[in-house]
Amino acid sequence: MEEYARKQYAGVDVSLRSVSICVSDGSGKVLWRGEVMNEPGVVSAALSRHAPGLVLAVLETDSCGIHLYRGLEAMGVPIVCVCARHAKGVLKCKVNKTDNNDAEGLAQLARTGWYREVYVKSADAHVIRAHLLACRQVGKARRDIENQIRAMLRVFGIKVGTVARGRFEERVWRLVEQVPALRLPIDQLLLARCSLLESQNALECEAKRLAKADKHYQILQTMPGVGPLTALAFVSAMDGPARFARSSSVGAYLGLTPRSYQSGEVAWSGRISKTGDAVARALFYEAANSLMVRVKAWSPLKVWTHKLAERIGGKKVRVALARKMAFVLHRMLSDGTGYKWSVKAV
Repeated sequence: MEEYARKQYAGVDVSLRSVSICVSDGSGKVLWRGEVMNEPGVVSAALSRHAPGLVLAVLETDSCGIHLYRGLEAMGVPIVCVCARHAKGVLKCKVNKTDNNDAEGLAQLARTGWYREVYVKSADAHVIRAHLLACRQVGKARRDIENQIRAMLRVFGIKVGTVARGRFEERVWRLVEQVPALRLPIDQLLLARCSLLESQNALECEAKRLAKADKHYQILQTMPGVGPLTALAFVSAMDGPARFARSSSVGAYLGLTPRSYQSGEVAWSGRISKTGDAVARALFYEAANSLMVRVKAWSPLKVWTHKLAERIGGKKVRVALARKMAFVLHRMLSDGTGYKWSVKAV
């Protein structure tokens, strides 16, 4: 019992500039609290000084903590990253929420082992994700500007209607002639849209270049409906196929499986969980839609999808197809083989 009490555990609550640390022993008694700079060297020195018998340190998933986690791990500090959503249930037991209380709660999680460890992706995976996030954000800003222009014209009874991306500006200028007073605000919005279009094109070209540079991306794109962005998103989300022992786990990781609830005689399945990588999930839904609508060639996946659509409807079948595509892509990535177009080839 005395040996167990000598073991030390640390909770690390990370913010942008500082880190709150709480060290407890094996019995749960708080030995030290403190606040230091958010730098791996400073945090490591504090843990070495105040927790020489450190068994485990715990921090939550957060963008501010990724660099700290990598730095501490490289320095040999026994640290794990835990799911913030799961830790929240324990941390909210405290009446007052403070950084010190959160650090103490994380220290107790480290001591009891009642946590769910989260895999921290590699720097290469985060670089790819940065390209995808920038591309999505720029595209969203462009669509917001286009919708704002449509709304401004609609007030005067002018409707832009459906128009291709490349002909949107020409269409708007033709309609603005009916309301000359809107020329200046719409001109500035179109200038901003033009700049965003250039940025979006540059990001998409870079994504295509990255997708051509690695054979793994080329293998994934042999599946119908999967383009460079979807391939990049999948590889970034997986960060290596060996992370998942079973391909069937990939759909749940991407939030494409339904939630379930069971208590006594009550049991039901709800909507999909939408946990995990939102960018990859959205791209997979688009890929599923592309396979159903745009791809003309028939493959086993498309045959299965159209049979299922007759029973559950278009939206649900797209989610089911996205989940199945993720399953197949993981097998392709693990085996290094391309997509089998015929049932005989399978």
